[in-house]
Amino acid sequence: MCFTMKTSCVRRRYREFVWLRQRLQSNTFLVQVPELPSKNLFFNMNNRQHVDQRRQGLEDFLRKVLQNALLLSDSSLHLFLQSHLNSEDIEACVCGQTKYSVEEAIHKFALMYRRFPEEDEEGKKENDVDYDSESSSSGFGHSSDDSSSHGCKMNTAPQES
Repeated sequence: MCFTMKTSCVRRRYREFVWLRQRLQSNTFLVQVPELPSKNLFFNMNNRQHVDQRRQGLEDFLRKVLQNALLLSDSSLHLFLQSHLNSEDIEACVCGQTKYSVEEAIHKFALMYRRFPEEDEEGKKENDVDYDSESSSSGFGHSSDDSSSHGCKMNTAPQES
């Protein structure tokens, strides 16, 4: 699997990174998955230094993960980075227990949460829709009981390319 989007923007909590690391480690026995920044018991979201240190540590973790071809081939990683699915939905999707495939989940997320209009080869905008800044959020706060709340309920009508 390869990344289908040049860029993506999702919001993830520290505990989701913990889940991702455990998932990657359980899927690859031959590779040591990079460590996450340590969990600070006195972490304060209002302390800019704490937030910056954690963000930098998580960025370093992802950078190291993305440099490893074996880890990079894990579908869970792609869904984690390119969709707003929670860990349970990622596992279900990867195991084929959803109505949508990994690729469909990523594609649907890209369409729903695209922040900038696409440009064609000549640099002309395909559409003039102005997406607000909240469109890049991961969808937290939506109920996980219904797959449509994750933007993954797929339309059965054929799509034009």
